[in-house]
Amino acid sequence: MKHPDAWRIKAILTGSAGNLVEWYDWYIYSTFSLYFAPVFFPKGNYTAQLLNTAAIFAVGFLMRPIGGWFFGRIADRSGRKAAMILSVFLMSMGSLLIAFTPSFDTVGVSAPILLLVARLIQGLSVGGEYGTSATYLSEVATSDLRGFYSSFQYVTMIGGQLTALGVQMLLQKLFLTPDQLHEWGWRIPFVIGAALAFFVLYLRRHMQESAAYEKIRNERDKGTLKRLFKEHPRAVLTVVGLTMGGTLAFYTYTTYMQKFLVNTVHLTIERSTTITFFLMLIFACLQPLFGWISDSIGRKPLLIGFGVAGILFSVPILTAVSHASSEWTAFWLILAALVIVSGYTSINAVVKAEMFPAEVRALGVGFPYAITVALFGGTAESVALYFKKIGHEPLYYWYVTACICCSLLVYVFSVDTKKTSLLDKDV
Repeated sequence: MKHPDAWRIKAILTGSAGNLVEWYDWYIYSTFSLYFAPVFFPKGNYTAQLLNTAAIFAVGFLMRPIGGWFFGRIADRSGRKAAMILSVFLMSMGSLLIAFTPSFDTVGVSAPILLLVARLIQGLSVGGEYGTSATYLSEVATSDLRGFYSSFQYVTMIGGQLTALGVQMLLQKLFLTPDQLHEWGWRIPFVIGAALAFFVLYLRRHMQESAAYEKIRNERDKGTLKRLFKEHPRAVLTVVGLTMGGTLAFYTYTTYMQKFLVNTVHLTIERSTTITFFLMLIFACLQPLFGWISDSIGRKPLLIGFGVAGILFSVPILTAVSHASSEWTAFWLILAALVIVSGYTSINAVVKAEMFPAEVRALGVGFPYAITVALFGGTAESVALYFKKIGHEPLYYWYVTACICCSLLVYVFSVDTKKTSLLDKDV
C-alpha cells in the first residue's frame, strides 16, 4: 500500500490531466473558429459566419445535460473511473471527426452537418466529464483542503483553453502563415487533441477508484434521477441557481472575450490570442489561491463577493473594454473581471459535491449543472453576437448582470456547504 499522500497526489494529477485534455479538445473549437468559420459555411458576412459556428458551439452544449445524466449514472452505479475513461474516449472521437471533415466547397451542406455531429459527441463527453471529475477530485481531497484540491477542476478547464491558445500562438508565430492557418492549419490542433486524449485514456485505465465510491459500491438504487429529485430537490435547484450567473460570466470573459477583442475592439487575431493567453495563465493561478481561502473562511463569502462585484462592475468593465484605446487597458480590465469571477470558479465544484451523498453525487453535481451551462454558458457567444448584429451590443452587458443578480440571491439564502458537507460522511 502506497503512502496515502502519494496516492492522493497521483489521483488528483491523473484526474486533472484528463480534465485538461477534455477541455482543450472542447475549447479549440472556439479558439480556432476564427479561422475555420469560412470553411464550413457559405461565403458572406464574417460576423454571420461566426454566429453560425457559435450556434453549433451552443448546440454542443445541449448535449451536456444528456452527458451529465448518462455519465453521472455510470459514475454512481459503476464507478468514477469507468465514467472518466469513457468520456475521454468520446472526446477523442469528436476531435478526429472535426480534423478530417471536408470543407463546404468540397461536400456542400454535409460539412456543417458533420461538424454538428462532432460537437454533439464532444458535448456528450464534456457534459459527463465535469460531474465525474468534480466528484472524483472532491472525494480524494482531504477534508481541510477540499477547496484547494477541487479548485484544480477549473485550473484544468482554464488550462485546456490555455493549451489551445498556446498551440494557436505557436502555429501563428512559428510554423504557419495566416493563409495556411485558414486553409488547413486549423486542423492540426484537433489531431493533437485526439492524440492527447488517447494518452490520457491509458492513464485513466490505471487510476485508483475513490474510497467514497468503494464504500457504496454494493448499494442498490444508486445514480437514478428518481432518487436524486425525490431526496434532494432543494440541492438540485441550488445547483441551478448558483451556476447561472457564474457560468455566464466565465464564458463571457474567457471563451467569448477573444472574439470580442477582434470583433468589437478591432484587435488582430494574433494580438487577441496573445492577450487572452496571458490572462488565462493568471486566471488559472488564481484558482488554488481562492480555493485555499475558502478552506479558511468558508465557501459562502467568496460566492457572495463574486455576486456583489459582478453586479456592480460587469456593465462598466465590458463597456470600458469595448472602448479600450490600448491593449494594456483591455488587459487590465479583463483581468479585474477574472479576479471577480474566481470567487465562483474556484469553488463551484466542491460546493456542488458537498451537497450530495455519494450514491447520487456525480449525477447531482453533473446533471443540473449541465442543464444550466447549456442554457446560459453555451449560449453566451450566440446571445452576445446576436445583440451585436442588431446594433445593441450593450444589452448583453446588462443580461450578464441580471443573471449574476439571480445567482446572488441563491448565495445569500443558501447555507455554507463547508459547514454541512456530506463529503464528511464518506470518511
